[in-house]
Amino acid sequence: MNPEKILVSACLAGIPCRYDGTARTVPLLEELYRNGLAVPVCPETAGGLPVPRKPSEIRDGRVYHNDGTDVTDAFIRGSAECMRICTENRCMKAVLKAKSPACGKGIIYSGDFSGTLCEGNGIFAQMLADNGIEVMTEEEACLR
Repeated sequence: MNPEKILVSACLAGIPCRYDGTARTVPLLEELYRNGLAVPVCPETAGGLPVPRKPSEIRDGRVYHNDGTDVTDAFIRGSAECMRICTENRCMKAVLKAKSPACGKGIIYSGDFSGTLCEGNGIFAQMLADNGIEVMTEEEACLR
């Protein structure tokens, strides 16, 4: 029987796809990816946003760049594509980047670009949860 693959935020697997063009590599997740046991996804780039890109936060249920551009549609489109990848790979668990407007779980930035945190989920994290996928951040998984 094949081992279960987990879905991971691509930046945690060492892929430089964050808004600032960097990765936030977690060595264990990078190793799982290299060994074919983790499936890396980035909802933001899957939705057509470039690397690098302006920082984004969720406000009133919409996602905005720090210049006020509404990028909600790109986040939704990319999240749907990553959900397809999750389903295709039969992933039942995901480790996602904490506080991200796409991948954050439980706590995200408040939407005013002040560095303030608030309760909430990123667009993709919420989509996964709504579809019965177990979601945790790298912080919850004690992988930092």
